Amino acid sequence: MSRESLDRQIHHIQEEILLLGSMVEQAILYAMDALRHRDPSLASRVIKDDQLINDRRYAIENAILIVIATQQPVAHDLRLMAAMLEINIELERMGDYAKGIGQVVQRLGNSRIAIPVDELTEMGNKAVNMLHRSLHAFVREDSNTASLLIREDDQVDALYNRVERLIFDNMISNPELIDQTTLLMWVAHNIERTADRVTNICERTIFISTGELFELEINDEDDPE
Repeated sequence: MSRESLDRQIHHIQEEILLLGSMVEQAILYAMDALRHRDPSLASRVIKDDQLINDRRYAIENAILIVIATQQPVAHDLRLMAAMLEINIELERMGDYAKGIGQVVQRLGNSRIAIPVDELTEMGNKAVNMLHRSLHAFVREDSNTASLLIREDDQVDALYNRVERLIFDNMISNPELIDQTTLLMWVAHNIERTADRVTNICERTIFISTGELFELEINDEDDPE
């Protein structure tokens, strides 16, 4: 295969990853809107559409593996293929977080609990903004932007700590609603983990550009099923 043909295949996969990223961004925003408005129908849409995210993830993975198997890329191309496999998985997992928020909305129903809407919305918007910029940094192989985005994760962590305090205060004030209020912690956790996975994408972008692979010391504990 010619260099031109390989570049064309790589570009196509990158476009598919950007499309998957946009699907994940929309899922997160829909999930947060469903929580804000206690909209079970929108939550159901997020849950249902997660299968579309899964399907696209596996299609992208298959396309990457075909290129690796048939072209045996080396050096920069091999780093790019490996990074795209990892980024593809990260995006699918973020979609799972959005689905989890949708499930929380369904479980909350119309229960009367104080939801820290503004803080959770700010967290969600920040995570989505970081995700959007991280994917464009990945396509451009922009390690400088990727490095800056990694540091922005601290802002999401600060919001998470604020939300945690508000939720704990609510638990103390309304102990009879602890079960429902605890669900809000899963929402905050899912958003915080989304931002953490954005940093993973940024690390892979730096890897593509420089060949240096490193890992931040962050809490990588996933949600229990």
